[in-house]
Amino acid sequence: MNINQEIKVLRGAVLACLALSVVIVTTGMKAKNDGNFETLTVQRLNVVEADGTVKMLITNAARFPTTEQVNGRVLNEDRKKRSGMLFFNEDGIEAGGFIYDGSKTETGHSAGMSLTFDKYDGDQVMQLLTVDQRRGDKRRLSSGLAFNDRPEFETQQGVRDIMRELSQITDITERRKKAAEYEEKGLIGGATRVLLGKTGEKNNGLFLFAKDGSPRAMFYVDEQDNVKLEFLNAKGEVTRTLSAIE
Repeated sequence: MNINQEIKVLRGAVLACLALSVVIVTTGMKAKNDGNFETLTVQRLNVVEADGTVKMLITNAARFPTTEQVNGRVLNEDRKKRSGMLFFNEDGIEAGGFIYDGSKTETGHSAGMSLTFDKYDGDQVMQLLTVDQRRGDKRRLSSGLAFNDRPEFETQQGVRDIMRELSQITDITERRKKAAEYEEKGLIGGATRVLLGKTGEKNNGLFLFAKDGSPRAMFYVDEQDNVKLEFLNAKGEVTRTLSAIE
């Protein structure tokens, strides 16, 4: 076989391999790709719809998205990276998530977990939260289920833009004035209205708040197992107390 014949044979073999590769790829893409795994080890897992829209994101701390775009949006460049999950609605907008962390510090430890559910294109309206902090010989534990009010015209991108604008105002008085203007327009703000759980002062009960976030009523059992019902004014002063031993 001369050189020309060898080239023709080689060329034919290459073309045959290419054709076979195309068949394998196209049929493989159409095939049902189900699989069973005993162990799957990943740094991040994106659960997507057929069109590529991310619906749920499971990640370690290092791969937590901050400046990275998800569904065409930067989520929050100032957010601390944590392990957990993020949820997204049909429009690809973040709708809540589950995050957690915990580590030793120079004086003790700091740990916490948070499960949140957001209003549409806004921030959290419900949160299940626990915080555990130790500094030296003092340890503060709190946990609860909170229900929050959010501004009527709040949007996730709008809040980011406003916060970025406010951070550029160096005069504190002017910054607070500008923030109050945005709050009046219903663009930023919000406050916890109901909290059911345990406070850092070891009071277990139901805590109610006004629109500005100030406490107004507390029905709880304290560290000494005393049952109390307290009413507070706008200044946070207790105006009336009812006790089970009265």
